[in-house]
Amino acid sequence: MTHTNPDISLEIRGNSHEIAVIRLTRPAKRNALNDGLILSLRNMLETLPSTVRAAVIDGDGEHFCSGLDLSELKERDAGQGMHHSRMWHSALELVQFGPVPVVAALHGAVVGGGLELASACHIRVADESTFYALPEGSRGIFVGGGGAVRIPRLIGTARMTDMMMTGRVYNAVDGERVGFAQYLVPTGTAFDKALELATRIAQNAPLTNYALMHALPRIAEQPSDQGLFTESMMAAIAQSAPEAKERVRAFLDGKAAKVQKA
Repeated sequence: MTHTNPDISLEIRGNSHEIAVIRLTRPAKRNALNDGLILSLRNMLETLPSTVRAAVIDGDGEHFCSGLDLSELKERDAGQGMHHSRMWHSALELVQFGPVPVVAALHGAVVGGGLELASACHIRVADESTFYALPEGSRGIFVGGGGAVRIPRLIGTARMTDMMMTGRVYNAVDGERVGFAQYLVPTGTAFDKALELATRIAQNAPLTNYALMHALPRIAEQPSDQGLFTESMMAAIAQSAPEAKERVRAFLDGKAAKVQKA
């Protein structure tokens, strides 16, 4: 497994429950996304070692990601534009529905395609320098990396419409309030918090994490009777795993920690 793209890096941390740290490394371009970077991200996720149990996506420098590198925007016809968008879809699909849970460490600009990337992650940790925007509307273009599907599920269609029509920018506090991030931490600490959460997630039973990544979003989209049936099947499969039986037995024997008030 070799990755040679200078715009993105992969580091594997830990021992038995390994964490993949994926970092965008174009700080001079505010980590703007080009096609090569997106393809490298897809390749990294497809070839993660089986020992990796969770991942963190971070951005080098002052910004997480400022979106699509517009210097790469070419004169495309409709067919070429569609295929380009679908290439992004396939890469970000591996973030959301890939092998491991992904935690995003957000700071500075989380803009355009950067927000689309963040919205594909399972948990988002923002620090107080973070701001969110979708400037595509003012540039005469439309989101193409899955944002039209994922972002309304975080903040609602009306808020996304407002952002694209008016150029509204959300700061870190308001962004956490409306649903862009689940955690808000002091400036400069997003990565540390994301790594802490990923380390905790990696200790879960793999099948439970898989159910949360792959089953829960689909259950949420199903009619209630179908969702309840899918839930029953997933619950039965998860609880039948040997690791689940060991964890339940440890709890009943008083060997597992009980839930405490936060």
